Amino acid sequence: MSELRISGLHKSFDGHAVLHGIDLSVERGTLLALLGPSGSGKTTLLRVLCGFERADSGTIEIEGRRVAGNDLHLPSEQRRIGYVPQEGALFPHLSVADNIVFGLPRGQRRARHRVAELLELVGLPASYAERAPQQLSGGQQQRVALARALAPSPTLVMLDEPFSSLDAALRLETRQAVANALAAAGATAVLVTHDQSEALSLGREVAVLWDGKLIQKATPETLYRRPVTRELASFIGEAVLLPGLVAHEVAVCALGELKLSAPIADGPVDVMVRPEQIRVLAAGEAATNGTHTFDAVVREVTFNGQDASVLLQLDAQHAATTPSAAIRARVPGYRSPHPGDRVRLAVDGDVTAYARA
Repeated sequence: MSELRISGLHKSFDGHAVLHGIDLSVERGTLLALLGPSGSGKTTLLRVLCGFERADSGTIEIEGRRVAGNDLHLPSEQRRIGYVPQEGALFPHLSVADNIVFGLPRGQRRARHRVAELLELVGLPASYAERAPQQLSGGQQQRVALARALAPSPTLVMLDEPFSSLDAALRLETRQAVANALAAAGATAVLVTHDQSEALSLGREVAVLWDGKLIQKATPETLYRRPVTRELASFIGEAVLLPGLVAHEVAVCALGELKLSAPIADGPVDVMVRPEQIRVLAAGEAATNGTHTFDAVVREVTFNGQDASVLLQLDAQHAATTPSAAIRARVPGYRSPHPGDRVRLAVDGDVTAYARA
């Protein structure tokens, strides 16, 4: 049974539609990442789920109990939802312990109910209970905010881009600690984010909002390898899109005949290849699995340390049939070529294709 079920949800502001018939379910004990670009409706959906905004139409059920729909709108305090905002929003005049128990009944607040247990759950020492929030790092404050959200044993936890204000190293550490705490608590959670790597690494499933519509819900691997639109392909990581033609379940483009990840009708297409699928070999080197190779010249190299982004131009003889065939590949940093190097290209794995009008 789904812990959260949304059906036909619509929401408008001043006559402008923001959510268009959202249907979404989240299974009990799982973390769903809700991903989308700015303005896609993520925050509005979160606010409607939490009860901060009233839906125009549609229904919301949490653990089988309807909380919105058919003129029903339960206030947020009756929905048993834990909420973790972007900045943590801890009360600076309260200790860590008092922040954690803030939303509990008076007796439990006085007893500091489960404070030590919750601090351990989010990976903080029990001794932090007496500290002021100002004495904690940003990542530690976010962990305390999660402990506060988990304190009332909510049915559902909503996380609103909780790592966006942290630096890169702290973000990785904190989001893993939060994911571990949610899993240990057996919590059902929805993580709202615009960070693709965050969604793919944390979500058991990822749901993508685009212009107020839910366009795809899938496992991270499926979403990355087989996004439903070319625009989504470019949003979820980097994508190389090449004009091509599908015939008999094979895509033919500037990089040769490529196997499709899913069938598509014969005809003109855009072929999507991920940069890491393109192997950059030394000039004259053959692909080990017998894959056809193409000669190219390195035009630009962007060195990132662990990897490098390489812009390549197919040889003029081959590019005569596909004159715009500039290819971007990603290689390990230690194998980074140099501008002007002559290389060979080969493609690993299958590809996705999108029909052209």
